[in-house]
Amino acid sequence: MDNRTRPYRSVLYVPASRPRAMEKARELPTDAIIFDLEDAVVAEEKASARALLAQRLATGGYEPRACIVRINGFETDWATDDLATLADARPKTILLPKVSYAADVENFVRRLDANPAFDNTRIWAMIETAQSVLNADQISRAPRLTGIVVGTNDLAKDLGARLSADRSGLMAALQFSLLAARAAGIVAIDGVYNAFRDEPGLVAECKQGRDLGFDGKTLIHPSQIGPANAAFAPTEGELDLARRQIAAFEAARAQGQGIAVVDGRIVENLHVATARGIIARSEAIDAWRQS
Repeated sequence: MDNRTRPYRSVLYVPASRPRAMEKARELPTDAIIFDLEDAVVAEEKASARALLAQRLATGGYEPRACIVRINGFETDWATDDLATLADARPKTILLPKVSYAADVENFVRRLDANPAFDNTRIWAMIETAQSVLNADQISRAPRLTGIVVGTNDLAKDLGARLSADRSGLMAALQFSLLAARAAGIVAIDGVYNAFRDEPGLVAECKQGRDLGFDGKTLIHPSQIGPANAAFAPTEGELDLARRQIAAFEAARAQGQGIAVVDGRIVENLHVATARGIIARSEAIDAWRQS
């Protein structure tokens, strides 16, 4: 599957310093894993975590889950060693934190270009500051960039916003980030829900993210995978309507008409395109389950 057709409903953070968590991740029904070398790993464990991660990635066994590595930012002393240690594992995607400008990604690309081991490595970027939101359009169009992750905790801190249930203080940033990703044709992943034992709250926030248009949600605990997978997948009602819209429109076209009517609503080309997208998303999820 390519970057936009494969599902990213659930994107689970796994600390690279925790061997048991990395082993368990091979069996979890998450669409993607972010192996974290940054916030989830204390300074004293950075070296051992990156070595362990390189070994686990080289061993493999995580397919069909997408594997993404969040390295440390280059304002730290750890990022250069992260890249050096990971080179032999040839990670498919690296998540770059603390991105404020497109130049941050461009500078990182030059580092990757200097090592043939990273020739096929794609980049995701964290959008987690006011500056990165304002520059999200340019960041999303940077070379090798195929996805963004909105870091809502850091973003709220930077904005001085309260993390209310409706996320009203973050809404402009969420929508602007999503607009930038969609304009660039890349993946957009919503931020984490911190209260991992609060399933109703998680379900509500997943629904909000899905309604906005995000591809999926970053998660901090395996118990959050099921609700996220359900929320970001097409419902049976959506699939049924999509099939009926396509059939009705094709029948109308066969009769020389440019529109159809389904359930009392007009169906035009744009509705059919949306319907086909819903079905394609469902088929991609089914393909993931069978792989």
